[in-house]
Amino acid sequence: MASPPKGLTERLTDRVFGGAGLAGWTPGAALAALRRRCGAAMEEESDLRRPFLWLPAAAGAGAIFYILAPTEPVLWIVGAAAVLFAALAYAARGRRVLSALFIGLAAMAAGEFSGGWRAARVEAPVLEHTFVGDVAGFVEEVDHRVQGARFLLRVTEAEGLAPEKTPYRVRLTSRGVPAFAAGDFLTIKARLLPPAHAALPGGYDFARDAYFQRIGAVGNVLGRAEAAPAPEEPGWRLRFFAGLDRARNALALRVYNAIGGDNGAIGAAMVTGKRDMLSEDARETIRKAGIFHVITISGVQMTLVAGIFFVGFRGLLALFPALALNYPIKKWAAALAMLGALAYGLFTGSRVGSERALFMTLILLGAVLADRPALTMRNLAFAALAVIALEPEALLGASFQLSFAAVAALVAVYETRAGARRPIAPARLDGTEAEKEKQGVAKHVAEMSRHGLLGALVATFCATSATASFMAYDFHELSPYVLIGNPLTLAMIELFAVPAALMGSLLFAFGIDGWVWSYLGVGIAMIMTFARWIGEAPGATVALPAFAPWSIACLTLAVLSAVLWRTRILKLTALPWLALGLLGAASGERFDLAVAPTGDMAALRDADGLLTLLGKRSDNFAAEQWLRADADLRSSGETERSGRCDSLGCVGVLRNGDQTALVLDPSAFHEDCARAQVVISPLYAPRSCAPKILLDRRKLAETGSVTLAFGPDGASWRTARAPGEDRPWSRAPRGRAAALAPLPQTGPRRETSAGWKEPPEEPVD
Repeated sequence: MASPPKGLTERLTDRVFGGAGLAGWTPGAALAALRRRCGAAMEEESDLRRPFLWLPAAAGAGAIFYILAPTEPVLWIVGAAAVLFAALAYAARGRRVLSALFIGLAAMAAGEFSGGWRAARVEAPVLEHTFVGDVAGFVEEVDHRVQGARFLLRVTEAEGLAPEKTPYRVRLTSRGVPAFAAGDFLTIKARLLPPAHAALPGGYDFARDAYFQRIGAVGNVLGRAEAAPAPEEPGWRLRFFAGLDRARNALALRVYNAIGGDNGAIGAAMVTGKRDMLSEDARETIRKAGIFHVITISGVQMTLVAGIFFVGFRGLLALFPALALNYPIKKWAAALAMLGALAYGLFTGSRVGSERALFMTLILLGAVLADRPALTMRNLAFAALAVIALEPEALLGASFQLSFAAVAALVAVYETRAGARRPIAPARLDGTEAEKEKQGVAKHVAEMSRHGLLGALVATFCATSATASFMAYDFHELSPYVLIGNPLTLAMIELFAVPAALMGSLLFAFGIDGWVWSYLGVGIAMIMTFARWIGEAPGATVALPAFAPWSIACLTLAVLSAVLWRTRILKLTALPWLALGLLGAASGERFDLAVAPTGDMAALRDADGLLTLLGKRSDNFAAEQWLRADADLRSSGETERSGRCDSLGCVGVLRNGDQTALVLDPSAFHEDCARAQVVISPLYAPRSCAPKILLDRRKLAETGSVTLAFGPDGASWRTARAPGEDRPWSRAPRGRAAALAPLPQTGPRRETSAGWKEPPEEPVD
């Protein structure tokens, strides 16, 4: 007699506990069964050499720890620790768990060492104060805009600055059509500022990114910038990359003018990586549709370009039987494709996203040279290790996080499908043999099409799910229609962008490239039409408030557990990490007051619960950061201005009724410090100024940007800088020994998400 079918609970219990089911279930027996299943799963993972894939994760954790540490680690001690842990791992190689622990610690120490070594390699002076004067140097790169241009200047001399104080590189903007190009020498009058720090604790820190790019200041040109005779010949490296930039700009302007408008700007970005000509309206349209990566040179373009080179070279070599029959033309084609991909990466600007894609592509093609499988998670791990070794600061960038998460998810889907692939059974058909064969072929084609479409949808869903956490954490929003936008974007890139980029670049040299850009313009017009439909659909953008900072670590472990493990029971370890991450995402603390690190702008929560801006200066970037972290989809231009402003400053009222004053003139301190509970200023407040909370230039130099949440127990602080923080891109205030000492306690203290404690009331200095 057949036994009745098992229910869902029994089937799940059989899968987890080894087929014992619910019969004779006890906690001890279940735990023992679970331990056996996990041990067997680890044995299987070891046979598949999957634990190696966690080495980049450990090394990446070490690199991130270096970047986020409040003080500079001692590099030689970190390097010695890496060597010591590696030696201990070798000594304990007979004990698997202990050896794995030491290997992980060695990888973390190596990642931290890589971060410190990278910081030491790129060390360069950073401007400390506002500078106005003559600056001379060579133009490295020019990005044209609809009005004006933005360019990088390799500084050779700055008026009044000693060589050890002169920035290595500055980023400047100019009005009008630039009368210079990359490689030219300029002597200009400029206004320079130190690179901006994060406008929100835990937010994007341009100063850190600028440090690793050796950009020591940003600003604008005062007057007209024209090329001048160079006092000396620039180095070969600068000449080479300047030549590439001139070629990129010539092609970008050709595409922009041929297509016209925002579609032309999108075409220029897709072909050359130059995207500064795109208007804010077009950026907002593609952002709402969830297809912002259409204007970036990502892994899709790099893979397609390498694939076209590989297939093309292999087909060309196959035309010669003497070569095809006697030599490994597949390896030759792979080597030539590597050169083509490298040239494409250089021409499109070598940004973080394209460099990651280039690393991955070179490793995949290198696997062909070594007669190894190309599309594997192991090769992706090697690409990640290459990024950690060369540019570890990229790990905190959205480009690295999104691209690697998406590629890892796609590779995991490919591996799962490859392991589960079964031949399609022949169909049982009536009729003649010819009809059977004809119907069998049709059946096979239909089945393959169905599997291909289903596989594409599954792959898109998995890649979107893997990147959702990082999208939500970095940008505070998600697009529910991304499953529609992504396939459209991929089709656009495959059918229009990459073929047009290769063909148009070739024909551009002969002056017969116009029809190529017309073809590309048709594709861009189609994708922008779909993007507007998606962006205008109900619920096109879901705003999310800022997460608790620790949540992203849990969400990252959830993604890694899901894509790196092959056995189902170990994949299930992603669930507790996911639960913790979602808990952290839901427990992010809302703020009632946000203050920019410069002290000349703030955001207050009004009685209706909405943020309003306080200050005369319009810092759109800071305002956008505050609004996005508050799950507010308004633009900075749509946000109301709080309180009243005059030549001396501004005053406003917080939701709890406290008066807030933003002082812009020293003469206003006497009155505002007496009546306001919160005083904010970009100036140094006098010692007689003693409000409940004082955020003047002195305090903000120690804390950076600040957010405060007011409750019954006082104000909960969160700051961008920890006490005594001193990093190359975030130096401690000079002459302020008190900044390194513990802050005096004037009331109950609360632990903040930045990991340190702050009194609810500001001590008077």
